[in-house]
Amino acid sequence: MRTRPLIALSAFAATAVLLSGCAAADDPDADSGDTAGSDLCSATVESGAASDEVTVDGEFGEASTATFELGQTVDEAERSVLSDGDGDAISDGDYVSYALSAFDGDSGERLGDAGYAEGELLPTALTADAPLGQLIGCASVGSRLSIVFPTTEEAAAQFYILDVLDVVPTAAWGEEQEPVEGMPAVTLGDDGAPSIEIPDAEAPTEVQISVLKEGDGILVEAGDTSLLQYHGVSWDDGETFDSSWENGAPISIDGNTYVPGFVEALEGQKVGSQILVVIPPAQAYGEEGESDHELAGKTLVFTIDILATMHPAVAAQ
Repeated sequence: MRTRPLIALSAFAATAVLLSGCAAADDPDADSGDTAGSDLCSATVESGAASDEVTVDGEFGEASTATFELGQTVDEAERSVLSDGDGDAISDGDYVSYALSAFDGDSGERLGDAGYAEGELLPTALTADAPLGQLIGCASVGSRLSIVFPTTEEAAAQFYILDVLDVVPTAAWGEEQEPVEGMPAVTLGDDGAPSIEIPDAEAPTEVQISVLKEGDGILVEAGDTSLLQYHGVSWDDGETFDSSWENGAPISIDGNTYVPGFVEALEGQKVGSQILVVIPPAQAYGEEGESDHELAGKTLVFTIDILATMHPAVAAQ
């Protein structure tokens, strides 16, 4: 598997979509109302002869072989639905997991596959102004798409088979666990957003970790890049200092390069889990006087919802 070239190719192809001024679908029968996913529907790249005529040998959810006429000149990006899924239609802003196979338009050579094994790709938020949103559109979960990127002066057209695997929740979905005595208390809102109540006690001097919800997904490994929701408060006063929930979207940072106590809380946990961690200064931003960070000297408390993870071994290939 050549994942690194494939990811680079994907980035190049996505740029090509924008540069080619890909046209939105013009369907006079489409619902023009303000319904979920309507922006994605109207922004979707149109189908064309090249994408329509692709045939696929293989099952949905597995790397497959695509057959198409070689040596075609394709002027604009094209996208066709090879098979409709029976899941929910994607809405603007959904985090979607997907898998794809790529092929060279002149030789038919397989350029690579990604996303068919767990931990290969992170879910992506689909919006009408994002290239991947324009390509997947408001397709239903379970759909298989044929996508063709245009011919350029530097490269032949590129043919992709893309499987829409799932929509990933933006809050942990694991089984609730018994609270650990002495740890901060966590209360969840209707949307999963947490609030944290600090106990009337001295802050611990070592990292304390408890699992609030245990997920059913793959384990987070050292060096992973994970998709997370988090909420952080100070033990001293219980005030929020940072929160992806309040910032409006989950985050991912390459290599999970967070403070050591945060990383310790992540590694070895299952996707779908919610973790509570208390981090003393030595495993956070250092003692006061040793660091000029505004959180130096503070014991930090986080809830962490682990939504997905991508393993570093994949990115290195």
